[in-house]
Amino acid sequence: MAHKAGFVSIIGKPNAGKSTLMNALVGEKMSIITPKAQTTRHRILGIVNEEDYQIVFSDTPGIIKPHYALHESMMHQVDGSIVDADLILLVTDIYEEYDEADVLKKLEGSQAPLAVLINKVDQSDEETVKAKVEYWQEKLNPKAIFAISALKDYNVLAVMNFVIDHLPEHPPYYEKDALTDRNDRFFASEMIRAQVFKQYKKEIPYSTEVIITAFVEGEKLHRISAEIIVERDSQKNIIIGKGGEMLKIVGTYARRDMEEFFQRKVFLEMFVKVIPDWRSKKNYLKKFGYE
Repeated sequence: MAHKAGFVSIIGKPNAGKSTLMNALVGEKMSIITPKAQTTRHRILGIVNEEDYQIVFSDTPGIIKPHYALHESMMHQVDGSIVDADLILLVTDIYEEYDEADVLKKLEGSQAPLAVLINKVDQSDEETVKAKVEYWQEKLNPKAIFAISALKDYNVLAVMNFVIDHLPEHPPYYEKDALTDRNDRFFASEMIRAQVFKQYKKEIPYSTEVIITAFVEGEKLHRISAEIIVERDSQKNIIIGKGGEMLKIVGTYARRDMEEFFQRKVFLEMFVKVIPDWRSKKNYLKKFGYE
């Protein structure tokens, strides 16, 4: 039997549940999931390997109108993902207000087969779901439309079977034991960033970047040092909290996540650094891994 392999791009607006879907399809915690929009900033690959196929899922930042250089970089990653795709999964949800001009613009010119996934149907009723299905059928005429709940694992298997059926014949793109194109440092920084999103309100999470400055692997213990970058001194004070209390909470939860992920004890130290207006400075964005 011929081997199949392909790139599957998962796109959509922020908060549609793309990362939850990605993790359900891959079976690993690849993408950070928080209730806040715009959590995903990088394109993250999650690779599923079987004997006769390899699926390279690509979770992309949520599609938004860019307001500064960081947003532009995030949208370039979406564009790249669509260009590379052998198959596109457009994740929308039951609450989507059909404000999808940005999404449709991104899809213009793509020749890849498209499936629309209406997520969070467990929070809705049959009539609403039916109306959404009809809307997307008329709007995009995709290869397939699935009503799913990524969180409850409802209909995720049907999506997976659809993906496998539509993979082109191709040798594997990555080693067969590869799970992702990202290294452990990346996942460590994402786990800290996830906690920043969970523990702080308002603009703090969006003004924050996490850089791993040291990652020393040991057989029983990983030693990890990180810098949390913010844009203003006032944000630094909020991140640290009274007597360092908030930073301690972030560190505790991030360390627990890391220990579960790396299956090792973790010693984590974190520092907070101010770089004014880093989100608009191309040199810093490049340094932080945004192209």
